[in-house]
Amino acid sequence: MARRALLGIAIASAVVVGGSLAGFLMLRGNAPGSTPSTGVPVATAVVTRTTLSSSTQLSGTLGHGLPSPVFGGRPGGTVTALPTPGTIVKRGAELFEVDGAPVTLFYGARPAWRDLQQGMTDGPDVTQLEQNLVALGFAAGLDLTVDDVFTSVTGIAVERWQHATGQAQSGVVALGSVVFEPSGVRVASTATALGSPVQPGSPVITVDSSAVGVVAQVPTTQTFLVHPGDAVSVTLPSGVALNGHVTALARVATANDDAGSGGPPSPGNQQPGNVTVPASVTLDDPTAAGGLDQAPVTVHVTDKTVRNVLAVPVTALVALSEGGYAVYVVHGRTRQLTAVTPGLFASTLVQVTSAGLHEGDVVEVPAS
Repeated sequence: MARRALLGIAIASAVVVGGSLAGFLMLRGNAPGSTPSTGVPVATAVVTRTTLSSSTQLSGTLGHGLPSPVFGGRPGGTVTALPTPGTIVKRGAELFEVDGAPVTLFYGARPAWRDLQQGMTDGPDVTQLEQNLVALGFAAGLDLTVDDVFTSVTGIAVERWQHATGQAQSGVVALGSVVFEPSGVRVASTATALGSPVQPGSPVITVDSSAVGVVAQVPTTQTFLVHPGDAVSVTLPSGVALNGHVTALARVATANDDAGSGGPPSPGNQQPGNVTVPASVTLDDPTAAGGLDQAPVTVHVTDKTVRNVLAVPVTALVALSEGGYAVYVVHGRTRQLTAVTPGLFASTLVQVTSAGLHEGDVVEVPAS
């Protein structure tokens, strides 16, 4: 005689295409075979062929990504103008001012480390400079080849830029007069005050991304699950889900407050789950965030995906007393206990493999 009981299964941070509720596993002691209905209230579900995904769920904050420091200006110079936090700065615009002269944002992956002028040794910083001069239109009509060589033509383009920005037309880009960043930035905060001297190794401002993104907190125990390039789904407070991807994972962990205490962690309560590493997430469509800033969000990082597999509700699984699992396949007024091998669990569904189970079969589940 079959015996029934319910065993809750905790399926942590799992998602599935088309479903999001928790499930239960039914324990019964039958061996596979044809059995009549027992009269216990049950329902049915159809075996589907689908794609399932499991994911890690993280807490995050919608904003502009991880802030980074900006160094610049002539060492020993005086900071004479600072931007307002929240200002978006694009290529060719002023980031701040030192000794009355602008410090300009140029795009590039490498920071500036020397003066740029004719006669200097070749290098990738020259390439970055020429790319910006071309993009800003200061090389128009000039036979400027973008490469790593600073030529007289490069110097003419520099003089045009200097004239347009009110600088002395020396043809020399002095160290500290430009700052290279990979793209446009948003001023996150000012790291110094007006009138302060520019100190080597001390930032003048901090910036983050000009586009809306997310900073997710990854527990140190789960950092192996999160990698740059991973696809994610970001759930907004409204319940809307947006697609994105992980762009960076910080190397420095932060100890969070004790859960529920609101205070600093006590020396004896440094649990691994209370220490996190921030990850930067870029949204595929930042405008879809609707102008939200500093809003709490949930980030789902996809761990594993299986495609074109048979799936049944988790509640259809039967744990056999002799070991293994099965499902009841319904045939009219009778049901057939069919052995299955469970695979990936994804919220309400589970992947199953069985020679006796096919897409479109009807299986028994507990009545809700």
